[in-house]
Amino acid sequence: MTHDPNTREAAMLILERSGEAGTVWPLERQTVTIGRSQECSIVLDDRQVSRFHARIVWRDDHYEVEDLGSKNGTHLNGREVSAPQPLRDSDEIQIALRFKLAFVDAGATAPLMFESVPEVGLRLDHATHQVWVNGRLLQPGLSFQQYSLLALMLGTPGVVGRDDIVRAVWSDAAEGGVSEQSIDALVRRLRERLSELDPEHQYIVTMRGHGFRFENRV
Repeated sequence: MTHDPNTREAAMLILERSGEAGTVWPLERQTVTIGRSQECSIVLDDRQVSRFHARIVWRDDHYEVEDLGSKNGTHLNGREVSAPQPLRDSDEIQIALRFKLAFVDAGATAPLMFESVPEVGLRLDHATHQVWVNGRLLQPGLSFQQYSLLALMLGTPGVVGRDDIVRAVWSDAAEGGVSEQSIDALVRRLRERLSELDPEHQYIVTMRGHGFRFENRV
């Protein structure tokens, strides 16, 4: 359930960072669970988020945030939540260091900064080997070879040659042991995976006789 931030009858949580930044959830003095499970009040569909990650609870005259034994933790204003912590207006809750939720108390004015600009283009999370396209997580993830190729191309300005690809993707292969057909097949599979989330843009451009070039959306 979302809410018009101009109507300030209840406290709310506002999603600050992700592909759906700006989403608003009213609290209305109820217990609100946050996690990856569809049973949660706020569903954050990411593998770093536990099925039941955290919850917001109304106690006496204030809200508190609790971690529910999550694998990757809950943080309040940068500090890990190890016990229930009271919430104050403008507090920032981080879920698994992936999502940021702003707490806006009843009667307060929602900040204009949450009128977000949709994320455009492709980005990598090297810590988790996750790929995001236009703010959406590519699932299932890429194979090791596909990710290695994409990371090489994203980090290399200009044209990436076939020899560069062999060294990055098949580092243990003997010289000349990787055929051009194998390289072309890997590039084709990677293009197909990226097109699942963005069929209208060609991220990998073939430069005939030279190699390949990466073109991100802007």
